[in-house]
Amino acid sequence: MPTSLDAMCRFSTTYAQRTNTFFCIDSSVTAVVIEGLARHKDTYGAPLCPCRHYDDKKLEVENAYWNCPCVPMRERKECHCMLFLTEDNEFASQNQDINIEAIVDQIN
Repeated sequence: MPTSLDAMCRFSTTYAQRTNTFFCIDSSVTAVVIEGLARHKDTYGAPLCPCRHYDDKKLEVENAYWNCPCVPMRERKECHCMLFLTEDNEFASQNQDINIEAIVDQIN
């Protein structure tokens, strides 16, 4: 049975490729964000952006604005978490693929 971390890993790779965005050159950023999305998916039922402060995470999940991909990402390709970066971003790698092993290595 796939885990949420597995699901968020697959989602991130697919979404980066579909939107022609790239992961951060610092792979630890990518890993920590994906792990945070998975944790929120397990806890709240949705991949709420882990890089923001919320007074009420359950309410934010219901509002769906900050559920990944968030509205700023969908509308303007602006990812506050630096998970999905446009190719002209100075922190963008050329990588649109990450595997579960790389994520686990980074978060451990």
